[in-house]
Amino acid sequence: MAKKLVIKVTAGSDAPERCSQAFTVAAVAAASGVEVSLWLTGESSWFALPGRAAEFELPHAAPLPDLLDSILAAGRITLCTQCAARRDITEKDVLDGVRIAGAQVFVQESMADGTQALVY
Repeated sequence: MAKKLVIKVTAGSDAPERCSQAFTVAAVAAASGVEVSLWLTGESSWFALPGRAAEFELPHAAPLPDLLDSILAAGRITLCTQCAARRDITEKDVLDGVRIAGAQVFVQESMADGTQALVY
């Protein structure tokens, strides 16, 4: 079994089921003791901002703010550098604990021994 799980979520409110699946898998893995690194890219970038997860709704899904909090508590959340720049999001704008990093860091994390990468 992989010791680390790197998840890139590309969807936000534009594809709510895919978005929710990524956050759910990340939260369940983190709760199970797996080291988790969740990457916010594309439309999911907005969830790096305070209050944005509370605006997300999907029937029969765990509330996104709860999932986000559990991932932040037990894992790492990274906002894509280019995605942040395209949306005028800076480090001072994001939730505490969210970092901004680029593709080279994603590749480095994904290629590490004992790591499984998933993209939603």
